[in-house]
Amino acid sequence: MRKRRFLPILAFVAGGVCLAAAGAGGAWWLLRAQPGAESAAVAVQEKPEKVVLHDAKYVSLDKVIVMLRSRPGEPLSHYLAIDLVFRTAVKSEKTVREQLPLLRSIAVRFLSTYTMEQAGMISVDDLTTAINGAYAQSYAQDEAPMPFSDVMIGKLVIE
Repeated sequence: MRKRRFLPILAFVAGGVCLAAAGAGGAWWLLRAQPGAESAAVAVQEKPEKVVLHDAKYVSLDKVIVMLRSRPGEPLSHYLAIDLVFRTAVKSEKTVREQLPLLRSIAVRFLSTYTMEQAGMISVDDLTTAINGAYAQSYAQDEAPMPFSDVMIGKLVIE
């Protein structure tokens, strides 16, 4: 009589062990490295882009200070101080550094058209887009290629 009680418990434990082994085998089968997965990941990384972040260099143009236009009769002068950062390819970094005086001049010429009200109301994203457009227009007029992919604002102070 005692044997009959023990037999169902033994069958239940054996079934549980079999289920656990089947689950572990299934997990191993699904999670094992598949031969084509590595080449697909490499193919995704090899897509050419304008300037890849890990291959980019950043050249800084600090302390561009511009006097903002004021309204007639306004007693105080207002200033805009901006630090610009140019993203460039490694091979063009030297060219960007050599052109920093030109880049400063273009920024001053463009930013000096703003009044205090305009400068205070424009968002950083809109100002970044406008500065990028000013550089693109200047290089297009000179029929020269831009040695950088884009310009970012590192710091902006309006007084």
